[in-house]
Parts: sequence; structure tokens; C-alpha cells
Amino acid sequence: MPRAIITGVTGQDGAYLAQFLLQRNYEVIGLMRRSASTDIVGERLRWLGILDDVRLIEADLVDLSSLIRVVEKYRPDEVYNLAAQSFVGTSWQQPILTGHVTGLGAVNVLEAVRIAHPQTRFYQASSSEMFGKIQEPVQRERTPFHPRSPYAAAKLYAHWMTINYRESFGLFACSGILFNHESPLRGIEFVTRKVTDGVARIRLGKANKLQLGNLDASRDWGHARDYVRAMWLMLQQTEPDDYVVATGRTVSIREMVRVAFDCVGLKYEDHVETRADLLRPAEVDLLLGDASKAREKLGWAPTIVLEDLIAEMVQADLVRHGATTG
Repeated sequence: MPRAIITGVTGQDGAYLAQFLLQRNYEVIGLMRRSASTDIVGERLRWLGILDDVRLIEADLVDLSSLIRVVEKYRPDEVYNLAAQSFVGTSWQQPILTGHVTGLGAVNVLEAVRIAHPQTRFYQASSSEMFGKIQEPVQRERTPFHPRSPYAAAKLYAHWMTINYRESFGLFACSGILFNHESPLRGIEFVTRKVTDGVARIRLGKANKLQLGNLDASRDWGHARDYVRAMWLMLQQTEPDDYVVATGRTVSIREMVRVAFDCVGLKYEDHVETRADLLRPAEVDLLLGDASKAREKLGWAPTIVLEDLIAEMVQADLVRHGATTG
């Protein structure tokens, strides 16, 4: 039975990846940091019906000793580093924390693997936010980076350190440069979930307005279930490498909002208000990924289109807010 460690297992990607690996008969060990809200940290795993199937172990990305102990004890075949301070907006308010967790935390995991079990295959969750102020209209693996937030800068450090450990120490270390990927398990602070939650509350009469920032930014949105499959495929290859994972379609936030309101038969213009204080200090205007390398080398392609993704999220939020099904 192969064994995998997932950092960030209680997040959106971690939960879907755990489900994916369990279906392939992996033993899944999930790392979680100590929290005062321990009673609710497994909610995503519970939502997927796998909470009892994942072995949850306390460890922290900023504590190298805890990571070394876990890798020494379990000697995993694969480690997926998905943990991070992952909300872009918060990174301006907490840039040092973001650097410690999102940047240096990844290096701590790499160092634990190098010291305790260098045969482990390592996956780093890189981000399309690293492209930032885009240097090319379509972003590929060799597109120059220009991060526009503390989060993106921290992710870029982790990305290059993953490459450095691969080249310096011969680790099987891969980075997936994942473009935006969403699901019903997305945190409420992210714009897609903020929108689908707001649509559900408005449809059920619990709210009348949805307040948003920049509606003109465009993103390449996919489903997290599709994207965790790409993570796994990277670690099944003969040689480690880095891959863009994207749908190849960019859609504005305005259009995404329209799709969400269409799901419940409402017009977004009647309910959406924009607020200047919700704008980012430095915006990433457009992201559009070219996943040709992933298609050719991994045999990966997305299977879920944006309209179906948003419909699934709206339906899940309707249920969360008390709507009956059927």
C-alpha cells in the first residue's frame, strides 16, 4: 500500500486529494497544525465522507523538527505540500506570516524530506498568482514571473526552492503551477464562494445585496477535483518536472457572477454592488494558462467546465442555507 503525507489536508485541495488517493488504496496521513478550533478543522473531510479514513497528525510548517519526526516515522512514498496562508487579500495585512508559512514552510518540508527520507517524491503547490503582472498573454511554464502580492512572492520563493532542491540534491520534486480552481469546499473568503454563498442567501430571502470589488479581473477557473488528479500524475512520472495546470479559458468575475445568478433565475445587476475598499492594492488583471505540457506528458485534461462548477457550488450553498432538495 503506497503512503502519502498531505500538508493542508483540511483545506479544499487537501480534502479532494485525500479522497482521490484513498480511492487508489493509499494510506493517507494528513498534517494539521494545532488550533483552538480543532473540532471543526475536519469539516471538509467530513463533507466528503472520509474523515475517519485519514490519519490526522499534528505538525506545523514553521516547525522543522515536527516535520522531520513525521517523515522519519512514516517514510512516505509521496509528500504533497498544499498548506499555506493562501488568501491573497490577507497577505497584504500579514506579509511576514505569509512569508514564513507559504514560503519558508515549503522549504521546511523539503528539508525534512531531504534529511529524513530523500527517496520521497515531493509535490509543491505553486500558483498562477506568481505570473501577476503578466509578461505574456498566455502563461506557460517558461513565462517570466512578476508577483503582485506578498502571497505570490512567497509562492515564487517556494517554487524556486523546489527547483533548487531538485537540482542540488536530486530530490524527485515537482511544482504544479495551478491556475484558479474552485469547488463547494472553497473557503468563504474566496471570490467564487463569496459569490455562490451570496447568491444562495439572496435566493432564499436571507440577503438582498452582494458586495464585491473589481468585477473586470479575469481568471482561468477549473474544478479542484480535476486539479488534484494532475498533482498525482506529476509524481507518477519517470522524471520530476514543473507543469502549468489550467483550462485555457479565461472569464471575468462579472461573467462568473452572471453565471451564478443565472443558476437561480436572477439578474446580477439587481443585487451586486461594488465597493472601492474591496479592491486590492495591486491587481492581477488577467490570467490564462496553457496546459499543453500537462496534456502531452501527463495525459491530463480538465473535465468540468465553469458553468457546471458554479452550478455545483450554488446548489451546495443553497443546501447549506436550508434549501430542500428534490
